[in-house]
Amino acid sequence: MATHFRKQEEPAVPRRTRGGDESYHAPAGNRHASTPTQAVGYKSVVESAGDGRGSKRDRRRKGDYVDTDPYDIKGRRDPKRRGARVISCVLLVVGICLLLAAGGMYAYNQYQYHKQDEINQKLSVYAKVDDAGNEPPQVDWEALKAVNPQVVAWVQIPGTNVSYPVYQGADNDAYLHTDAEGNYSIGGQIFLDAQNASPGMIDAQSIIYGHHLYNGAMFKTVADMENQGMFDSVKTVWYVTEQATYELAPLFAYKTDGEDENVRRFTFDSTDAFHSYLFDLAARASSKAADADARIQAANNVLSLCTCSYTGNETGRVVLVCTPKDVQSAQ
Repeated sequence: MATHFRKQEEPAVPRRTRGGDESYHAPAGNRHASTPTQAVGYKSVVESAGDGRGSKRDRRRKGDYVDTDPYDIKGRRDPKRRGARVISCVLLVVGICLLLAAGGMYAYNQYQYHKQDEINQKLSVYAKVDDAGNEPPQVDWEALKAVNPQVVAWVQIPGTNVSYPVYQGADNDAYLHTDAEGNYSIGGQIFLDAQNASPGMIDAQSIIYGHHLYNGAMFKTVADMENQGMFDSVKTVWYVTEQATYELAPLFAYKTDGEDENVRRFTFDSTDAFHSYLFDLAARASSKAADADARIQAANNVLSLCTCSYTGNETGRVVLVCTPKDVQSAQ
């Protein structure tokens, strides 16, 4: 009697999914669920006549998975998404570093402005000033020279924060970022051009320079005087030396670039040449006195205050030209 044996059925081959086989469990906390079959966008096997052994007809196509699934067909992280995450992290770190750097620079500048204010306050005690502008500053020259013997004058614009000693170095870099005691400072000191004869208004044009600081210190007021309204509000500028006191009035203010060497003209061959020079500058002035032409005709010398101007994206220079109203020799 023949015995028939049934062929033992082979176990079904586990179906592969994008996250691996059916027994795969995603890492804890993965938003795509604990198993790939429960993942967002997972598509079930389309009913077919497959043999149940993992044939091609039973396998899911690559297109059956949505882009939100971070695993490839072999259960590995999608390298494109991994790269994107790395780039995002790098950009985040760079952004944080830039913010920290910007914050550090801002804090450093504020500290430097604070130091400059302390320097200015320390020097201010050497002169008694009349804020109304009716009287010239009374300067303690002996005390100022004890701090720095290169002091040559004191300049004041009544009603503003401009009230500073004026120094003159061997060159125009000497006090650009150096205070009266020889230390670094962001605003340096107000200084007379190194090529000018000193200490008084000896040349046809004497030029003093000062920084335009964003906190309003030094010569910011001078920069503001390219505006006609601000210009008209200033009636007097005091320039006091140990030998004489000059009471001046603003003549005009003009704007130029930092490379304009025509600004730095100190002497002229004749009075007519000097007047012609002033008329040319007045023609390009952004603000000027109503009687500017008559005063130019009578001028023998001028004091010019020069500072930086920041308008939009441009950096230039504003020059305020003043003529003497009265000159008194020291007693």
